[in-house]
Amino acid sequence: MSKTPYLITTAIAYASKRPHIGNLYDHVCADMIARTRRMQGYDVFFLTGTDEHGQKIEEEAAKQGITPKQHVDRVSAIIRKDIDSLNVSYDKFIRTTDPEHEKALQKMFDKLYEQGDIYKSEYEGWYCLPCESFFPEVQLKDGRCPECGAEVRKTKEEAYYFRLSKYQKQIEDFLEQNPDFIQPESRRKEMINNFVKPGLQDFCITRSTFTWGVPVDFDPKHVIYVWIDALNNYATALGYDPENPSENYLKYWENCTHIIGKDILRFHSIYWIAWLMALGAKLPKKEFAHPWLLFGEDKMSKSKGNVIYAEEMSSRFGADATRYYMLSEMPFAADGNMNYEAFIERYNTDLANTLGNLVNRTVAMVNKYFGGKVNAPHEKTETDLDLESKCVEAAKSFIKHVEAFRLADAVEDVIALARRANKYIDETSPWVLAKEEDKSRLETVMYELIEAIRFIGILSGPIIPATSEEICKQINTDIRDFETLSAFGGYVAGTSVGEAKPLFARIDSEKVLKELNAEMEAMKEKAAAEKEAEKAAEEFGAAPLAPEIDIDEFFKADLRAGKILACEKVEKSKKLLRIKLDDGMGGRQVLSGIAKWYSPEDLVGKTVLFVANLKPAKLAGELSEGMICAADMPDGSAKAVFLDGSVPAGAKIR
Repeated sequence: MSKTPYLITTAIAYASKRPHIGNLYDHVCADMIARTRRMQGYDVFFLTGTDEHGQKIEEEAAKQGITPKQHVDRVSAIIRKDIDSLNVSYDKFIRTTDPEHEKALQKMFDKLYEQGDIYKSEYEGWYCLPCESFFPEVQLKDGRCPECGAEVRKTKEEAYYFRLSKYQKQIEDFLEQNPDFIQPESRRKEMINNFVKPGLQDFCITRSTFTWGVPVDFDPKHVIYVWIDALNNYATALGYDPENPSENYLKYWENCTHIIGKDILRFHSIYWIAWLMALGAKLPKKEFAHPWLLFGEDKMSKSKGNVIYAEEMSSRFGADATRYYMLSEMPFAADGNMNYEAFIERYNTDLANTLGNLVNRTVAMVNKYFGGKVNAPHEKTETDLDLESKCVEAAKSFIKHVEAFRLADAVEDVIALARRANKYIDETSPWVLAKEEDKSRLETVMYELIEAIRFIGILSGPIIPATSEEICKQINTDIRDFETLSAFGGYVAGTSVGEAKPLFARIDSEKVLKELNAEMEAMKEKAAAEKEAEKAAEEFGAAPLAPEIDIDEFFKADLRAGKILACEKVEKSKKLLRIKLDDGMGGRQVLSGIAKWYSPEDLVGKTVLFVANLKPAKLAGELSEGMICAADMPDGSAKAVFLDGSVPAGAKIR
């Protein structure tokens, strides 16, 4: 029988900066579900990636003096490394700068424009840069962004709109008639009552005041709004094409589940669904909008100095321990809590004591009493039968909870079974049976325990995969699928176990907490100092200092003098000038974003300071082989750094 295809996706991480561990709950959550589905026999395709366009990224890159593509290349690599540190088993990592994605997105846009679902107009309102979102004035809270509280900018620009209002009835009917589409149920009601029923308004889907985005191919001064760009990655990653969808898309899209944070549900369950309806595409099956992972009572924030990064946690405590905590601490509908005290307590109690000790002492006893061989059980007692029933019940409950997205409850099913197995050891006292030489009863007890550990080893696979592998290795079993958990007794009698090795070493709570709290205080002090520096810089009109570097890092930038031989505007951009530079090495082309402050005739013949060893990059479709240095002025303008004309082209600046 062929396997049932199953698609699971996470919201893709925004590549403006490194995400904290709470931002990556999507990935661990989706990974637990994906691993469970695979062990049930599904043909799983697990998709994640990075969202790489938008004004915020363009401005962040400009602050660093690099191109947006160079910025997202660096941040996307960091994000992927963080995700990998959590042992996430994705099948594809999409980047919205992938040419295939951009081409498919443009085709979607063209189709909807041609059929009248997209029209040109003008937008005037308030824009939040951190959220990359527009808000009408009535939605602002105390004149600030209603979502994140940041300052908003008054914006007026030409834009294309999507006719969301046209799909009011279809969206309302879809959400009412598909009660399982959004989980939890409370979030479905929130979408219907707070957003759909009050009336859907057409919304802006392009920007024309910056250039870092997927251009509208028939009107390239417009770039597609970052949210529309990002939302369509789920389909384009599978090869969706409005006219000719790929086999991969047709195969997996039928059974699709999206794992997203509660704060972006509106975009996924209303705006994107209407977009798919307009395209005539099939709609996804489920959207699980999980809560947030907070630090104490607060959202994690670099400015508050309470940011925890996934790779740092995994490096210190291990990927499995980090995954276990994230999955066990996140309730179904309420926000979870990330704090070091609770982490260490749960690590020592659940992983080191309950699970680790169970496996270690059981394998050690089999080696001690029977030379490592697990013999067949004999007559069963009520105590044995109770353990057996608890194993089968735990397996059924685990699957049920995962299918309902109640992952913390599924984790509890596994650790509760480990507690029951530990209790069974206390009830049966194997050491007493060995002393009394009751071999028959001792053989039964050892078999029952090893089989219970087999259940735990398999069920723990989606939660703590590396530890699951080690458990199965220690009891010497290769059987890893859930079908074998429908009945007790799957462990093959006569098998010899391996060596008993500790799964989790206990953490010295007092020592480690002291270290962690010191690190957290240092982070808070650094954040406070950076905030003060920014404030002082604003008062004196200077930009805040970048992080300190040593002299070797400085010399990695090869600064040279270059004489401008020719200069002209780049047709596809309002900001860029195309500069032909005499660099003393045969010449090169450099694109510079200073067209707002300089005309070509202002620059020809001037000697400028430029970075000569910057990796070549394409801007507005043209190659740039360096970067002209310029000073940021208090009024927001930029002034190129000119050198004395007597400095020869190619001279090294140090």
